[in-house]
Amino acid sequence: MNVVSKLASSMNRRDEVPNQELAKEIVKKEDEEAIQELIDLLSDKNKKIQNDCIKVLYEVGEIKPALISSHLNVFLDLLDHKNNRLQWGAMTALNTIASEDPDSIYESISTILKAADKGSIITRDQAVHILIKLCSSDQHSDSAFLLLNEQMLSSPTNQLPMYAENALVVITIEQREMFTKTLKSRLDDIEKESKRKRVEKVLKKLDKME
Repeated sequence: MNVVSKLASSMNRRDEVPNQELAKEIVKKEDEEAIQELIDLLSDKNKKIQNDCIKVLYEVGEIKPALISSHLNVFLDLLDHKNNRLQWGAMTALNTIASEDPDSIYESISTILKAADKGSIITRDQAVHILIKLCSSDQHSDSAFLLLNEQMLSSPTNQLPMYAENALVVITIEQREMFTKTLKSRLDDIEKESKRKRVEKVLKKLDKME
């Protein structure tokens, strides 16, 4: 497969459809050579090629994470890349791997959260998604919840409702009290009424948990 020729930038396309189609093709063929070529092209001098490649890789991960999970360390190394698209794209790729290989992701959680604290909103969003997935893992549920709770305490108010809504499905009865206390402590920080109401709705659902 000639990967470069199928990238959006090679076709002078500004949309992501070619990259998404390439990802589907790679998954269908389980083409590990194409994936390795994409990994190698992440260091290409052409920024547009870099951006296309990370897009294809996390699209592959979204469909079949096992195909990119062996490249976890590559994505971790990209978390402090000066190209912001590679940075948050790598975090997105790691998010797709989180359910496939929670142990390896958890081992790297300090690196992931450090990048989230310094990175863009999208980078943080993906890191929170990773923590939510780790909360679903029997082995890492308790410790991942504590880390998630810390994120809820410090997250931007604009993101808080979405984080609370997404986290709700993994909160256990044992974790409910702490999570409720955290959300209530943030209510006064939320200036926009519609966002505050979303958090209040989550609180009501927590109250009704059995």
